[in-house]
Amino acid sequence: MLRRSVVACLVASGLAIAAVPAAFAQDRLIGSGASFPFPIYAAWFKDFSKTAGATVDYQAKGSGAGIQDFIKKTVDFAASDAAMSDEDIAKVEGGAVLLPMTAGEIVLAYNLPGNPAGLKLPRDVYPDIFLGKITKWNDPRMVAANPGMKLPDMPITVVRRSDSSGTTYVFSRHLSAISPAFKAGPGVGTSLQWPASDKIVAAPKNDGVTATIKQTPGSIGYIEYGYAKLTKALTAELENKSGKFITPSDKSGAAALASAKFVGDDLRAWLDDPESPEAYPIASFTWMLFYKKQDPKKAEVLRRMVEYSLTKGQEIADRMGYIPLPPAVIEKVRAAAKQIQ
Repeated sequence: MLRRSVVACLVASGLAIAAVPAAFAQDRLIGSGASFPFPIYAAWFKDFSKTAGATVDYQAKGSGAGIQDFIKKTVDFAASDAAMSDEDIAKVEGGAVLLPMTAGEIVLAYNLPGNPAGLKLPRDVYPDIFLGKITKWNDPRMVAANPGMKLPDMPITVVRRSDSSGTTYVFSRHLSAISPAFKAGPGVGTSLQWPASDKIVAAPKNDGVTATIKQTPGSIGYIEYGYAKLTKALTAELENKSGKFITPSDKSGAAALASAKFVGDDLRAWLDDPESPEAYPIASFTWMLFYKKQDPKKAEVLRRMVEYSLTKGQEIADRMGYIPLPPAVIEKVRAAAKQIQ
């Protein structure tokens, strides 16, 4: 029931993709993939569809499902927080264009009695929570990091993704970068072999994890910051590489993006453990995936959709819990979008 309320909240906030006037209903573009950027994509596509001459129908199925739809050519475009691997790109007949369209932070949302704000999690602590090594909220290391907070003597319920997820991929890249034990254990992937425990539960997509945290006292899980902001979920302050405890925000996210370095022409870049003292430690771009060769009419609409996203779309990013793209990245994306033909 609560998961439905999260979805209803998205709809009430104007984020659902609505029907457009009949005059523009003759063409339909179908996309699928990442749930991480769904709230902002839904807002973009709803507004863009009003004057685009086409409706844009995007289904948040998870990054893994979106990549498979893209490879099978059952969609006009897809989206993934994990970009695409070289192996998957090679499977796309005619070639693929990967464009980072927005960016966000992955936060650790939690549910504790009394709703205490300001939970601090050191970088040697939160990986061990997801490894099942720290199992109680009043674990001595948790207490030492939060001397002003009365942490309860109750078990920790970890909420993780059940589907193939780009959010999981980004989160596991970060945990593997800072924890040798996590790297040697679950490792990096869109789906992981999590420790066997009845206190590690699974839920689909970002909205499912958000809802499960909301309805499970003593829980903690990883979600995109926009979902936490929308549902007013409590989020932890995480210790970054410089030893500072950082709250997720547009400023701390922008500080993380500042260290991004794109390698090659495919616009893939990762921020596994940002260097800046002001950076929130878990941030990532998220990509839209396009075919290089397709129907010329669809290609023209898709290029206009990209341009809308890079201009008017970026203006709403921060208030929705996402990080506006830096100007230099926008120019790289605009140039790469010309390959959509």
